[in-house]
Amino acid sequence: MSDGMTWGRADALAAADAVRGRLGVGTPAAAIVLGSGLGALADRVRDARRVPYGEIPGFHAPKVVGHRGELIRGTLGGREVLLLAGRFHMYEGHDAREAAFPVRVVHALGARTLFVSNAAGGIRRTFKPGDLMVIADHINLMFRNPLIGAAEPGETRFPDMSAPWSPRLQALLETAAREQGILLQRGVYAGLLGPTYETPAEIRMLERIGADAVGMSTVPEVIVARALGMETAGISLITNPAAGISVTPLDHAEVVEVGKQSGEAFCALVERFVAAL
Repeated sequence: MSDGMTWGRADALAAADAVRGRLGVGTPAAAIVLGSGLGALADRVRDARRVPYGEIPGFHAPKVVGHRGELIRGTLGGREVLLLAGRFHMYEGHDAREAAFPVRVVHALGARTLFVSNAAGGIRRTFKPGDLMVIADHINLMFRNPLIGAAEPGETRFPDMSAPWSPRLQALLETAAREQGILLQRGVYAGLLGPTYETPAEIRMLERIGADAVGMSTVPEVIVARALGMETAGISLITNPAAGISVTPLDHAEVVEVGKQSGEAFCALVERFVAAL
């Protein structure tokens, strides 16, 4: 571990103490993680206070286009929220504990509900670019777990993963989507390590084991959230058909562009969801 950090509870408490006053944190209704191309929601936060990731102990400035790299406190839908505007990923050279560390920090700042978002390739044949999929379950094919190591004080050693994605929060998302006239899909997210996109053979494998969408993030965050007892929900933005389904080569610029095009629907959905918490 660099600089003596373990990215565990003690480091999370120290990071939270370092930013709490700068952000003016009270009692956040939720912490929200913004994935690739979905940063527009940060511009809708009222009375926003921002701290760059580079100024938070244990955080790393993201190096991927579409990730701002700011921890933001403000109000959304009339509720106080914390926004993690961007991620640092394992494929950038960070281990699973580092990738999930921001979840520990927002928990230390008082968040007990976690909403995650990501850009994903569509495996289900009926998906099209711009679809929003509520995550009903996930498959961890990163073959990494952020809980490996000594058990952290106050955390569950063996978290129950029979329902990592809260049925109650899924129902709130579906209600919010109906109220906004947004078609919301539902499916299983497969998390792979990356940074390469998947081969057509890998997509056929994922399809056969029950995955509907695939990406390179999210799973470590949700595992830590469950260990901390946080209630979790999430949305995948389907940015492209996956390899072997798509007839064109995959490109990250396409991911960012679809995020921009679907930003209004995504923002409206999350704002209504937060208001209903």
